[in-house]
Amino acid sequence: MTSSAQHAASYYAASSAPHPDHPVLEGEHSCDVCIVGGGYSGVNTAIELAERGLSVILLEARKIGWGASGRNGGQLIRGVGHGLEQFLPLLGADGVRSLKLMGLEAVDIVRQRVERHAIPCDLTWGYCDLANKPGELEGFAEEAEGLRELGYRHEMRLVPAEQIRTVVGSERYVGGLIDMGSGHLHPLNLVLGEATVASQLGARLFEHSAVTRIDHGAQVRVHTEKGQVRAKTLVMCCNAYHNDLDRELGGKVLPAGSYVIATEPLGEDLAHQLLPQNMAVCDQRVALDYYRLSADRRLLFGGACHYSGRDPKDIAAYMRPKMLKVFPQLADTRIDYQWGGMIGIGANRLPQIGRLAARPNVFYAQAYSGHGVNATHLAGRLLGEAISGQESGRFELFAKVPHMTFPGGKLLRSPLLAMGMLWHRLKELV
Repeated sequence: MTSSAQHAASYYAASSAPHPDHPVLEGEHSCDVCIVGGGYSGVNTAIELAERGLSVILLEARKIGWGASGRNGGQLIRGVGHGLEQFLPLLGADGVRSLKLMGLEAVDIVRQRVERHAIPCDLTWGYCDLANKPGELEGFAEEAEGLRELGYRHEMRLVPAEQIRTVVGSERYVGGLIDMGSGHLHPLNLVLGEATVASQLGARLFEHSAVTRIDHGAQVRVHTEKGQVRAKTLVMCCNAYHNDLDRELGGKVLPAGSYVIATEPLGEDLAHQLLPQNMAVCDQRVALDYYRLSADRRLLFGGACHYSGRDPKDIAAYMRPKMLKVFPQLADTRIDYQWGGMIGIGANRLPQIGRLAARPNVFYAQAYSGHGVNATHLAGRLLGEAISGQESGRFELFAKVPHMTFPGGKLLRSPLLAMGMLWHRLKELV
């Protein structure tokens, strides 16, 4: 067993459960499916395929969960995509309804996986969308009604302004929407636990095995520094850390920086004052704030998505003022951890799940746009169904949606999107 010293420094790495190392790939290997990327998408695709009897090899360039899967805010929130009505002309009303139902199923996949395998990831139920403006409450009411029409079985409750302090101890919000079917967890422990499940099912996982070249054909040959894998099918699950391994896929994902700070452990009274019901919460601004309590009562405060490609020199100094705008009572509280990482943004904000037309034995899942904890698990299921021949139309629904390649290549696409997001932020001030 080993510590998490080789993961990016974070509260999650410091508090992760003991977990086994996986070997470096050496020599020649063969399998039915080779997966590139050891985050939620790759690991859960491995689980789904191994459960269906396929032989699987997964290659991770660093450590399992090294990227966004092990560093995110730990919020498990219903839904996939943003503004699904935009796809009505392409998918029709039934198709959009199916996407919405799959967004609910995605959370249940996580719930079932954690419960079935007793994964120790501090899974806690309860989430609240926070309204910054009165008009947002109307949108919350419509969303709650739409979820009830879909048959959503979990408690949802609008919180008016006079009651919002029962959810969050701040003067910053004018109401909210509670959802007891969403919640929060320790994201690194989740993916490490799932990696153990995948191994127990027979999938072979390799760490520190960065892919250097892929030879395409009726079979693929995936090369690393010390070995290679021959497979019938390839699954690309690199998301924001594509590194030009496949330029067609990499051009459709914009890596954007997101950041989190963790306070020192708070006393029980102060923790209860901040988040009386121990819910995860998120506001509605473009440069949103999201935060929650950890199992040891630290405030984990995240946000500040950067599209410029440049990280703040001092994440704590950058994020602390944002935290104090919400909770000025934390002015004398120590920040124990600070970290960041890249999330993958797609132009239409729908997860990209599909296969390449010119290389039909290459499948992919990427671009979760900051809502990947549940959507990655759904992607793994859909990939498992499609690759094993159990496809029922769900995978093809996602695959039917076209995804724009960001213009300007690596050098220009981040600044162009940064300008676009600045425009949206200026609209919020009107």
